[in-house]
Amino acid sequence: MSNPQQLRYSKEHEWLSALEDGVATIGITEYAANALGDVVYAQLPE
Repeated sequence: MSNPQQLRYSKEHEWLSALEDGVATIGITEYAANALGDVVYAQLPE
């Protein structure tokens, strides 16, 4: 399993990739994806 150094990781297996223009991409690790199965719903803050 790969953990790219440019990503920031949480203890809950989430990751964040912050770009220079203020935009960020978030995701979950391969371990979390395998443990959770299909993600069918995500609730984001307003």
